[in-house]
Amino acid sequence: MKVHLSRWLCLDVETNLERLGQEAHDAAASGAELVVFPELFLTGYRREVSPARARDAFDAVSSAAPGCLFVFGTISEDGRNRLTVWQGGGEVARYDKVHLFHPNDEHRMWEPGDRYAALRCGDRTIGLMTCNDVRFPEAARALRLEAGCEVLVVPAWWPWRRDHIWRTLLQARAIENAVWVLGCAVAGSAHAEEDFAGAGNHVFDPVGEPVLTSDDRSYELDLANPPPILVDPLEHPPGIDRVVVFEGGPSS
Repeated sequence: MKVHLSRWLCLDVETNLERLGQEAHDAAASGAELVVFPELFLTGYRREVSPARARDAFDAVSSAAPGCLFVFGTISEDGRNRLTVWQGGGEVARYDKVHLFHPNDEHRMWEPGDRYAALRCGDRTIGLMTCNDVRFPEAARALRLEAGCEVLVVPAWWPWRRDHIWRTLLQARAIENAVWVLGCAVAGSAHAEEDFAGAGNHVFDPVGEPVLTSDDRSYELDLANPPPILVDPLEHPPGIDRVVVFEGGPSS
C-alpha cells in the first residue's frame, strides 16, 4: 500500500481549502492509495469552517481521485470532533473522537464519541483513531481484536515539544497489537491566535520498527509480507476483566 501522510501547515481557512485540492492531486498522481490529513487541518482550534463547506471540498477532492481513500483529519460537526473518510465523492466512514484532550478544553468544545470505528476496504481493515486516543491502549486493542484491523490510522494535532511521547505511543500500539500504525501530525499552524509547531509523522510496522521515508510524506507498506512477530495478539483470548486486591501490611 502506498501511503501519503500530509505535512500540513495550517494557514487561514481559504488558503487551506485551496491547498487541499493541490496536495490531494499531487498525492494521487504519485500513486498513493491512502491519503491522510491531520486533525483539525482546515481550522485548528481558533478558525472556523462550516461542515457543509468542508464536505463540498472533500466531495470534489475525492471525486477527482476515485482510486484514493482519503482520511480528511477531523472537522467540528454536530458537537463532535469528527474524522471523516471519503472515496469517489462519498463519505465511506466516520469516527467521533472518544478520548478528548482536557488540557486543551476539548471537553468544553465537543461531546466525546461513544464507539470506535473501522473501515473494511476489500481484504484490508483499517482502524480509525484521533490524536489523544493513542494514549489509551484499549482503543487500539478493541480495533485489533474485535474488528481485526491490520492498519491503524491516527491523525493528530500534536505539539513538537511532545513528539517523543507521540512517537513512543504510536510504536507501543504497533508492538502490542502487531499492526501497522500511521501517525499523521499537523506540521504547524501560522495564525495570529494560534502559532503552533507540530510533531512529526511516524509509521511503524507490526513489530514496532519505523518505516523510513526520505520526505516524511510518502510511505510504502508491504501488507502482504509483514515481518514475523513473536506474539500474535489474535492467538490469545481477551484479558481478564477482574482485579483482585489483597490487603497487606501491619495489622492495627
